[in-house]
Amino acid sequence: MAKYVPAAAPWLQKAGVYKVLSMEPPGKTTSGGGPAGGGTPRAAVAVVAVRVELEQLTDQVAAIGDGRAYRSVSVRSDVAGRVAEVLITSGEAVSEGDVLVRLDDAAERIALEKARLTLADAEDELTRVRTLSQTGAATGVRRQSAELAEKAALLGVDQAEFELSQKVIRAPIGGWVGLLDIEVGDRISNQDVLAVLADRSRILVDFRVPERLTSQVRPGVAFEAEPLAMRGHTLTGQIVAVDNVIDRASRTLRVQGEIANADDTLRSGMAFSVRMAFDGPVLPSVPALAVQWTSEGAFVWAVREDKVRRVPVSILRRTADRALVDGALSEGDLIVVEGVQNLRPGIEVVTQQAQSTATADPLRPEASL
Repeated sequence: MAKYVPAAAPWLQKAGVYKVLSMEPPGKTTSGGGPAGGGTPRAAVAVVAVRVELEQLTDQVAAIGDGRAYRSVSVRSDVAGRVAEVLITSGEAVSEGDVLVRLDDAAERIALEKARLTLADAEDELTRVRTLSQTGAATGVRRQSAELAEKAALLGVDQAEFELSQKVIRAPIGGWVGLLDIEVGDRISNQDVLAVLADRSRILVDFRVPERLTSQVRPGVAFEAEPLAMRGHTLTGQIVAVDNVIDRASRTLRVQGEIANADDTLRSGMAFSVRMAFDGPVLPSVPALAVQWTSEGAFVWAVREDKVRRVPVSILRRTADRALVDGALSEGDLIVVEGVQNLRPGIEVVTQQAQSTATADPLRPEASL
């Protein structure tokens, strides 16, 4: 069995019966051509080997993020009233402080004129009282009363000017106006949204990353984002904020990134495919064909001093043709990729050139034993 099924050798050795089952009958020759037990060594096994390369382990993260404007404000009036003038149009860009809507302010203008007349009368009265007080015709109490009346009139003017200013709705931020749903003559309350302003000069993208990246995700870390509606249009952004709580249900951390939108092609509400890469340790990289398995785990056959030995490894990342492993391997070590079915620990080998592209960096034939 050990002869015809070489792959069974590790289990037979572990069971302690390999030697007994692999003994040749008396008079039978070995595979090397000499008689069994005659002391003639087994012929070297031809194998194909490649050299171990070093490659950096990169932790790739992919997520779907939701985009929104850097700032967005729903504009409302502080007072109720009738719309007298709409000074903006849908989709228009406005600056901070621009007038958006004017409400009917006839009553407030009348109140302001009345307050100014009251102030003028109070100032004239105070002037007369001061003149009379210099001649002794007016008492100090009358003078104080006139001064208080003037101050009250000043406050009345300030109040009337404030109420008049409330009839003018200005832009609290600069940005783009959304679709308008108001017309001249509409009656509004202080709960009605007159317009939505969005500053989309930058787009914020909310997405989630696995909790294992908590120590690596921080403000300033770069990421790539591709709008799902604009395939092939890759954008670069950076993280601006990281949440301080791990979601218990999904074991993920909420992250907020920022993307410049100088050409104004992005909109609030867009979905993005987000990609991030974090560099890890430099590890041995071997062809996937070199990795073998036993009941104890994965290993590779390493060629050292023209003999092979098992080197246990842990696979950290595997692709179709290569594997990043953690084990007692160094850059340039020889690893068997073909002919592994005939190998046992300590057997002598001669390496041959690879015949397929599946084993990158093949070795040229070494001298035969």
